[in-house]
Amino acid sequence: MLDDLVLGFDRALRTLAGIATTSRPVPGAALPDAELAPDERRHAAALMRVNHTGEVCAQALYAAQALVCRDPAIRRELARAAREEEEHLAWTQSRLAELSDRPSLLNPLWYAGSFAIGVAAGVAGDHVNLGFVVETERQVEEHLTGHMDQLPAADAKSRAIVEQMRDDEARHGAMAQAAGATALPVPVTGLMRVAAKVMKVVAYRV
Repeated sequence: MLDDLVLGFDRALRTLAGIATTSRPVPGAALPDAELAPDERRHAAALMRVNHTGEVCAQALYAAQALVCRDPAIRRELARAAREEEEHLAWTQSRLAELSDRPSLLNPLWYAGSFAIGVAAGVAGDHVNLGFVVETERQVEEHLTGHMDQLPAADAKSRAIVEQMRDDEARHGAMAQAAGATALPVPVTGLMRVAAKVMKVVAYRV
């Protein structure tokens, strides 16, 4: 447990310090950077900031859920998904830099809140833990689909990143479902949507 806590603290520091790595190429890296109008660039950057914040939250959630997970096999699956989420973090961070913008100033708050939620989900039991993954990834997939509609049509680089992220999130949700996830009560999924909405609205601006 002590080793896990140390590793979790290290993950938190690296996430909040903007130290994320990827073993896969950044999707769309070879595409030309389109000429965007100033308002289009600001909007694209704000959307990518929201996505970056979502990946900060994902790092916290997966770290917390793995920390309290009882089944070693499920813990390994959570760790594998967390690694891909770290790649998403690196991709969105890279795109934000290309758009000359910054991550959310409230990322430490988002991380702390998500970690607490992840612990609560994990303490409820491994099957509830997996159910939380399923619902989280379902909502994230919907959110990313919405961003595909909102991003400027010419911003192929951002769209490529979001599309690959969406495919990965769907796979993570399917993994959790196949591992024996328990469906969450409607009030819980509703609260998750409200919390996600607050994060998206605030991170878009701050």
